[in-house]
Amino acid sequence: MGRLGLVQPRQEGRAPRTGRPRDPQIGRTVLDATLAVLDEAGYTRLTIEEVARRAGATKPAIYRRWPDRRRLVLAALATRLGTARTPDTGCTLCDLNEGINVFVAAFRRIRPGVLEPLFADCAAEPEARETFMTTLFDPPRAAVAEMIERAVARGDLRADLDRELVLDMLGSLVHYRALFGHAPITGDQVESAVEAVLGGIATDYPALLAHSREVAGDPRTHAAHG
Repeated sequence: MGRLGLVQPRQEGRAPRTGRPRDPQIGRTVLDATLAVLDEAGYTRLTIEEVARRAGATKPAIYRRWPDRRRLVLAALATRLGTARTPDTGCTLCDLNEGINVFVAAFRRIRPGVLEPLFADCAAEPEARETFMTTLFDPPRAAVAEMIERAVARGDLRADLDRELVLDMLGSLVHYRALFGHAPITGDQVESAVEAVLGGIATDYPALLAHSREVAGDPRTHAAHG
């Protein structure tokens, strides 16, 4: 209605007003700048002002896409972890060992002391905590779950195994040490963890070990499992 209470005629064919379309390149530039500041200063010293300065953007432009520092940092870290891919060689022992190491390598690209304060900053708010988990921990968990399903389908692992428990057991070494940073994660430790789990859930662990050595073409491969 108009100012005098009269109904105004509808203007047909007039497109609704929209804001300025987002430039994906600017988003990439901001995330790259965030990673650079994060690598140099850590999470607690990262500021939106510094990210904006390096990206050649403004604070309001950044806040329009990411409402707070936590979500900006999570989005930036996701660009590092989201590119990790796990192997599918048909060798259960090889795949699990190499697959977990893929994510160990990805987490190593995150500066020590970043994940712990970031998680502490997210923990009090359920939505932020959920975003933290789905961004950083769910991708490797889903990838390992795929490897487990393939192994079950091949008959290498028992069909009645508790998949969620197995995922927690295999992922805990990476997640716990990546989050708290109290100890490094070595290839031997990953191999030992895989050995401990597969020894209890494999239908024929000696056969898996023999197969992995055959695939590798080196009888010394996976010697820790022998």
